[in-house]
Amino acid sequence: MGTADLSEAVRALRRASVLVVGDAMLDRYVYGTVNRISPEAPVPVLSVEREVAMPGGAGNVVRNLTAIGAAVAFLSVVGDDQAGSDLTGLIGGQPGVEPWLLVQGGRATTTKTRFVANGQQLLRADQEIARAVHPRLADRLVRIAQDTVAATKVMVLSDYAKGVLAGDVPSRLIAAAHAAGRRVVVDPKGDDYSLYAGADLITPNRKELRQATGMSVESEPSLVEAARALRDRHGFGAVLVTRSEDGMTLLEGDSVQHFPAEAAEVADVSGAGDTVVAIVAAGLAAGLPMAIAARLSNIAAGLVVGKVGTAVARDSDILDSLTAERGALRKVVSRMKAAEMAERWRQRGWRIGFTNGCFDLLHPGHVHLLEQARSWCDRLVVGLNADESVRRLKGPTRPVQSEAARAAVLASLAAVDLVTLFDEDTPLALIDVIRPDVLVKGADYRVDEVVGNQEVQEWGGVVRLAELLPGNSTSATVARIRG
Repeated sequence: MGTADLSEAVRALRRASVLVVGDAMLDRYVYGTVNRISPEAPVPVLSVEREVAMPGGAGNVVRNLTAIGAAVAFLSVVGDDQAGSDLTGLIGGQPGVEPWLLVQGGRATTTKTRFVANGQQLLRADQEIARAVHPRLADRLVRIAQDTVAATKVMVLSDYAKGVLAGDVPSRLIAAAHAAGRRVVVDPKGDDYSLYAGADLITPNRKELRQATGMSVESEPSLVEAARALRDRHGFGAVLVTRSEDGMTLLEGDSVQHFPAEAAEVADVSGAGDTVVAIVAAGLAAGLPMAIAARLSNIAAGLVVGKVGTAVARDSDILDSLTAERGALRKVVSRMKAAEMAERWRQRGWRIGFTNGCFDLLHPGHVHLLEQARSWCDRLVVGLNADESVRRLKGPTRPVQSEAARAAVLASLAAVDLVTLFDEDTPLALIDVIRPDVLVKGADYRVDEVVGNQEVQEWGGVVRLAELLPGNSTSATVARIRG
C-alpha cells in the first residue's frame, strides 16, 4: 500500500467507535530540579517546579483513541478518593468520550507518581488495590457493556491486572461483544490467556508471549511458532506480537507479516502498548484490513516512543510521518508538536528559547537577533505571525510573503530549531504552551513591554533583549521596493 493509500487509511480512523473496558489509572508526574543531597539521609532533594496528571492504563488507550478523533465509550472502576475524582474529570474532559466510571467505596484508585529531575526518573510511588472489584459491581459493568457494545464497532479489553478484568469478567464481555456481532481486541496481562479465549485479536509483547506459552521467542521462526500455539490453544482470531526494537509480528490465518520498528529514536517507551492496541482497534472499527491497522499501529508506536512520558500519537502526527518533509521544512510544526518537542528537550536538561515576529522579507537584522537568541539557549523556537495576524498588525498590503514562504526561510537558518505559527495578535497563548526558559525580543523594547515577560519570569525563566543592527527594517525595505 502506497503513501496515499496509507494516508487515506489514517483519515478513516476518525470514523471509528470503540468501547474500552479495563483498569483505569492516574499517572502523575512531578518535575523539578536536584541541587543537593538531603542532610537527613543520602537521598536527593527534589525542588518541585510543576506537576502533571493524566489518565493511565486503560485511560491511556482512551487518550490515544481521542487523539485520532475516534468516538469512545469507556468502562472502568475507580475508588471513592481524590484520585478517582481527578481521573473522572480528566476522562470526562476529553472530546468524544462517553465515560462509565463506576465507583467502589473503600477502594484506592490506582495512582502512579513519578518524580523526575533533568530528564531522569528518580522514583516511582504506586498506590493501588489490585483485588478483583466487588462482584455486584462487576455484574453492573458487564450489563453496561452489553447495552453499550452495539453502539460501537470494536471492544477493547485493556488488562493491567488491577481487578476490573478479573475472574470470568473477560469471557462474559467477549461473549457479549460476539453476540452483538462485534470484534474484541485484548491487551493481556499475566500468563493465563484462557481468560480471553475466543478474542479476535490479542496483543502480547515478546516477554508476555514467552510467559504465556513457555516457548522460545528469540528468533522470528520460534516467535511465530509460539504465537501460533497461543492462538490455537485459546481460539484467538489473530495474534499481534510487539517486539520493541524489532518491530511487530502479525499472525493472521496462514499469513505472517513482520513490521520493522519505525522509531527514529527512543526517548520513553511508556504507553507504547496502549498506542498499539488503540490504533489497531480503531483501524478494525473503521473497516480497515487487520494488516493495515497493524501497520498504522506500528507507525504510531514509533512516534510515541520518541516522546517524553506517557504520550499519544495524533492522526496529524501519523500523516506527517507518512509524508515527512525533508530538510529544513521538518522544523515547521504545529503548536501542539512544538510544545511536545519543547517538553522533550526540557526533560533532557536543555534550555528552551523563544522569540516571535512577522519576519517578512528576512534581513540581516533578523538574522542577528536570531543568532543572539540561539546563543542564550540550547534550542530556539520561533513563533511566526500567520498571514491574518500580520494583516491586522501591519495593514492590508502585508505580508509581502505568505506564511508558508516565511516559515520555510526561517527554518533554513541554523540558529532556528523550530518554527510554529500563531493566529492571535500576540504570542501569549503560544508562550504558555511552549514554556520557554529564555524569552527574547529586540532592544527596542523594555523588559516590561515584552509580551509574556511576567509569565516566563514566574516559572523561573528570563527575558533577554537582543542588540539591533541599525538601518534594518522590513517596513522601510517594503517602502523602498514600492517606490
